Order: sequence, then C-alpha cells, then structure tokens
Amino acid sequence: MGATTRHEARNGANPRLGVPLTVGPVTLSSNLLLAPIAGYCDLAFRVVCREQRGPTGEAGLGLACTDLLSPHGLLRGSMHSLDLAMTNELDRPICMQLYGAEGDILADGARWAVDHGASVVDINMGCPVDKVTKKNGGSTLLRDPCNTVKMAEMVVRAVESASAGRVPVTAKMRLGWCDNSIVAPQLARDLERAGIRLVTVHGRTTEQKFTGSVRPDGIARVVEAVDTIPVLGNGDVTTPQGVIDLMERTGCAGVMIGRGALSSPWIFAQAWALQRATTDDERAAALEEPTLLEKIAIVRRYLDLMLEYRGERYAMNHIRRRITWFAKKFGPCKPLRERVRIAENPGAVHAALDEFAAGGLRWYSQPALEVDDQVEVAS
Repeated sequence: MGATTRHEARNGANPRLGVPLTVGPVTLSSNLLLAPIAGYCDLAFRVVCREQRGPTGEAGLGLACTDLLSPHGLLRGSMHSLDLAMTNELDRPICMQLYGAEGDILADGARWAVDHGASVVDINMGCPVDKVTKKNGGSTLLRDPCNTVKMAEMVVRAVESASAGRVPVTAKMRLGWCDNSIVAPQLARDLERAGIRLVTVHGRTTEQKFTGSVRPDGIARVVEAVDTIPVLGNGDVTTPQGVIDLMERTGCAGVMIGRGALSSPWIFAQAWALQRATTDDERAAALEEPTLLEKIAIVRRYLDLMLEYRGERYAMNHIRRRITWFAKKFGPCKPLRERVRIAENPGAVHAALDEFAAGGLRWYSQPALEVDDQVEVAS
C-alpha cells in the first residue's frame, strides 16, 4: 500500500505505477512484460532480458512470453513448435501464447502448455500478420467476438482442470479489425466474465498493422470497461519514460514491451526502477544506460546462450540478423555490423566484438580520435 500512495502522490494519474502485477493466482515481480515477438523472443533473449538489473539490483521483467505457439504443432510434436516453446529454470515465470481458432484444439494445446511448465497461458487475439490471420487465428478472432468468448471459456476450463487453478489464462488483443469495428472494450468485459484474468491491448487495429500511431484513448476505454482484472497497454513504447506516459494516459496496470526491447533488453530494469523512484537522484540512476562494454557483454551473453540452447547454426543465423538491433545503441559501428553479418563462426563474432571494444570497427575512414574518445562517442 505504501508504494501505491507514494506513486499516487508523485504522479497523480495512475496509482498502479511501481506496483507489481497479480494475474489470478500468480504474483509477478513487476508490472512489465516482454511481448511474444515472432522470431525474436526465443529462450536466449528472454533470459538476457531477465538478467538485467536496475541500480538497486531489482530485475524489471515480470513475465516473458514465448513466440506464438501453434497448438497443432505442439500436440503432434513438431520440432519447430517444441523449439519455440523451450524453457528452463532461468525462464520463470513464463507465459506460453497459443494462436488458432478451434476451441477444442486450443484447449488441448493449453493443457500441453500447463504440463510443460507454463506459469500463464495466453490466447493470441491480436496478431495482424497474414500467415496467422489467413488461418483464422490472431486478430481474426476480433471479427467474431461471441465465438471468441466461447472459445476462451473452453480454454479457461481446460487450464483450470489441468492446473488445479494454479495457472491463469490471459488474452492479447487489438482495438478491433478496423475503425468501424472497435470491439476491444466489450470483448474484454465479456472475456473477464468468461474467466480471463488479464487482457493486453495493442492500441491499433488490425488494418493498421504497425503503421500510424498507437491510440492511448482506445486502451483507456478497455481499462474502463473491465471490473477487476488488470489491463496492460502495448505498442510503441521504446523508452522507460514511455512506460510511465502510457500508464498515466490510459490508467493501465502495466505495459507489455515488444520491439522496444530488441535493441535495449535493459529497458525493463530501467522502466521498473523509474516507476519506483521517489527522488531526482533515483530517477537519474534509473535512466543510466549500460556502459558500452556492458552492452557488448550482453551481445556475447545472447550469442553464448543461443549456442547452448540451439546450436551453432541457429546462433549464427540469429546473431547476424540481431546485431543490427543491438547496434542501434552502439553509436557509429557499421563496420562492426557488417563484420558480424559475414562471420563464419562464433569465434569470428567474438573477435569482431573484441576489436570494437578496443576502439575499432566504428568508421570506414577513421577520424583522428584517440581510442578512448571513440569509445566515448559510441557509448
């Protein structure tokens, strides 16, 4: 209660700032979640995000989500689906997100998730990608809210039975299919009555995909529509202050961050520390970026975890792609990006990072700067 009062007095808009989320029977360490980003939120990246700490040593990530999981793939033991669902003791608590439109198959997939370590089971009602919506999954579910609620009831019953009430079911949605069909407020209210314990709202329609701006007022209407379950905001949050801004504008209980974490896995630790800060010094400490060497160490850690969990081929394919995201926080480093993209093995990636840490691989035509100056510019 003290945290609520402190933040209410400081911000005046949202008493849930700095208050950990409770999702049914599950209490999280913060109110920040890592979104299920297709192709990006593998086990190695989730662990890296979880390991980041704020100035007082607190972790900022309360719950991480797997990639979108096909219940069909899980039930028939598809290697691809099993890889996406991979988790371990460092990856707790974990939300397994399922997509599809067949209630019985989703229910069976949810039971599988409970049996394989899920702390939370989420139903994807928001993915706008064609390969998902063409199979009647993702945000296609927003076009038939009545059937979607019935399907959610089936999943809730299956999970309650399989977990003895230990695992809650949640849902992630968009505002609606298009501007003429904004269904999120009523759907969230109906899902709450069906037993869904938390709703995350991406503040765009399906037709928008990732263009245009997120609409905080749309998220706020969902917050107002439900009775007691928490509502999370999602979309375009790329800074710690962005978390507070979205919470204050919408009244939501927390924030799910997706693309904003890809170049800054430490954003959760920063945003949580900022929410809980009560002095200018604490706020300044919360916003401190990792040093350049710490950022390089995070990339190395991600590579090493991928090697451990998935092997060299997977690790090399992903580090070549992901270095562009990490490098957004490195300053001038195009030669580093290209060196990693052509690296033939993990040793070559580490060698490139060694050279960058020593002051190289910043410009093709090096200005007349000392090495220390170059590192300072890059950080």
